Amino acid sequence: MAEPSLPLAGLRVIDTSTLLAGPLAAMLLADFGAEVIKVEHPSGDPMRRFGHTQDDVSLWWKVFNRNKKSVVLDLSTGQGAANFRRLAVGADALIENFRPGTLERWGLGPDELAAINPGLVVTRVTAFGQTGPYARRPGFGTLAEAMSGLAAMSGEPDGAPLLPPFPMADAFAGLHAACATLIALRGRDKTGVGQSIDVAITEAMMASLGAQLTVFEQLGVKPARLGNGSNNNAPRNVYRCRDGRWLAVSAPADSIAERIVRLVGRPELCEEPWFATGRGRAEHAAVLNEAIGGWVAERDAATVLAAFEQAQAAVAPVYDVADIVGDPHFKARRTIVEVPDEELGAVAMPDIPVRLSATPGRIRWAGPRLGEHTDEVLDALAKETGNAR
Repeated sequence: MAEPSLPLAGLRVIDTSTLLAGPLAAMLLADFGAEVIKVEHPSGDPMRRFGHTQDDVSLWWKVFNRNKKSVVLDLSTGQGAANFRRLAVGADALIENFRPGTLERWGLGPDELAAINPGLVVTRVTAFGQTGPYARRPGFGTLAEAMSGLAAMSGEPDGAPLLPPFPMADAFAGLHAACATLIALRGRDKTGVGQSIDVAITEAMMASLGAQLTVFEQLGVKPARLGNGSNNNAPRNVYRCRDGRWLAVSAPADSIAERIVRLVGRPELCEEPWFATGRGRAEHAAVLNEAIGGWVAERDAATVLAAFEQAQAAVAPVYDVADIVGDPHFKARRTIVEVPDEELGAVAMPDIPVRLSATPGRIRWAGPRLGEHTDEVLDALAKETGNAR
């Protein structure tokens, strides 16, 4: 079991999900001390073959399945299903992302599991949810990014819809799933009864896009593709410096916008009627971009950054991953940590991004080898139940 000092120590979570959304949810629980048992098919989670590798080991796997124990079970077989039921008897939560009906076909659906463990919380993460005409369609985060409205509002005005270059919808759904699991466990603490949670990746992405649906319903307005711009405020863009570096500028507050135009030598813009609101400035973004872009283009990045900082205006350099690694602020906060690993020696990854003052989480190990903990977990189950494996 996890160290008692971690706030979720004592919780046992079964993670049968694959790739990203479900595993991310389980990872967050593991980071704060839950014992997460990663149940994998003998062929392994597809994430073991995802993305860049080192010595044939997926680096994505090492990050998103850290702090978990890997157990190999084939749930479609009688023995695998039997061992899974034994696991479920002593578990607090199950996170799964099979197509709807798959667990039921194996006799492992929420109703069957509730019969042997009434307090079990079952979190089900799929592209389209457990009900509806699309429920049984195969789907991944990319489809959610397309159908939620995200791609339609992303990109340049005269360009094609744009998908994000990372699994954004999966990440958002994983955060929602982790939060929902903890909410359901809190409810179980009060009632003693578990429940099922239906997380649709498409809906999690849709809910994260702000008020676009409400604006459309009330006003009939659809979000437009604006590149780096915004319908709600300006300036908001990236600008190229004389030395080729790019800087991002944002001014959601009126006072920040005023500081920026005064800094770049255009104080008269403050007197324009449209400058008084974020919406008005957004409608005149071209004027602001010309003023700021021209001033920035005549100066090196270090000069611009120093001037913005002195003026207390919001600016940041556009980083690539090498810049992140070298940044002194991130070093001071230990944003990146080195995690010991038996296969690769050590693995660098982002530290847990939420920092609790009294009960912080901890990355204890990177993603395990396939089946590394099968014997340990099943032997412990045999002792707990008094039954042989």
